[in-house]
Amino acid sequence: MQQLQSSGMAALVSYTLIGAIVGLASVGATRAVYAVSDAFARLPIHWMWWPAIGGLVVGIVGYILPETMGVGYVNIVRIFSGSLTEKALIMLFLLKFVSWAAALGSETSAGTLAPLFVMGGALGAALGGGASMLFPQFGIDLRIAGIVGMAAMFAGASRALLTSIVFAFETTLQPLGLLPLLCGSSAAYMVSSLLMETTLMTEKVVRRGVFVPTEYTADFLTQTLVRDVASREVVSLAEHLTLAEVRTRITQGWPGSSYQGFPVLNDRGQLVGVVTRLDLLDPTRKPTELVGDLTIRNHAVIFEDNTLSEANALMVREGVGRLPVVDHDNNRKLIGIISRRDIMSARHRRMEQEYERQQGIRW
Repeated sequence: MQQLQSSGMAALVSYTLIGAIVGLASVGATRAVYAVSDAFARLPIHWMWWPAIGGLVVGIVGYILPETMGVGYVNIVRIFSGSLTEKALIMLFLLKFVSWAAALGSETSAGTLAPLFVMGGALGAALGGGASMLFPQFGIDLRIAGIVGMAAMFAGASRALLTSIVFAFETTLQPLGLLPLLCGSSAAYMVSSLLMETTLMTEKVVRRGVFVPTEYTADFLTQTLVRDVASREVVSLAEHLTLAEVRTRITQGWPGSSYQGFPVLNDRGQLVGVVTRLDLLDPTRKPTELVGDLTIRNHAVIFEDNTLSEANALMVREGVGRLPVVDHDNNRKLIGIISRRDIMSARHRRMEQEYERQQGIRW
């Protein structure tokens, strides 16, 4: 390949749009493959005949256009050289797509990388040729358009953005093609992410009931601090109260009486520990005993600037469902209380927000 020229702003915008269109095509290609697979599954014949039918389709397409047969690296070279006409590029894309979808959907051993490169390169070059005829002043290079289409098709189908860019760059070894690759492949990646929950490589695994994470976001619990979720209205008990007084409050429906644990404060309002509801209502305890006598003095606490992930881990390690929240500089100053329910409620709100966002962008 001859040395590429630097791309202007208009050309970069064009390559980005080409990448987005190819990304849309990659979504359609992925869905088509699994639609063909579902169609084969509904046939009233044994599965061992599926590859034969798929091979027949591949043979017919190959008879019509022999260039669709084989790995396809020769076609990639021809696309980059700019020797194919607009009609030849469109025919190569369409017939290669039919051949590849039939082969892969029929469970025939078929590749994904090279066919995606051929289809993406042909479509990208065809789109670049059309844009160049409509807007010759943009300076669109058909070879760069083919490279962008090749990487964008793989990026959209596999959701492997950096891999797509590196593969395409290794194919050309042209530094000036790197920026168009980044623009076009990123556009294809975003289009695919918005329109398709799985990828060409993970859809079959997901259908078998195996969860395959595709999001690269930090855990919500590690991004949220305890102070943002903890309840400030703390139901506490004084250590000088008798069990009789506390039991009367619980019987009368005292606010917070259904809680399973209560922080215990001394006369100066400092945290001294935690007492459980089970101990307060223990029939073997005398009504004249003080709350301070039942208080767990070495109970775990959490600081307000800790994360929800740390609070959740501490609850699991200590086997408790509630933690007193204290000031970082004074661990006897009670600020609030956080429960496992508070953490789950915060996570549920985040999941609802994420669901609403996805409903807004999926159509």
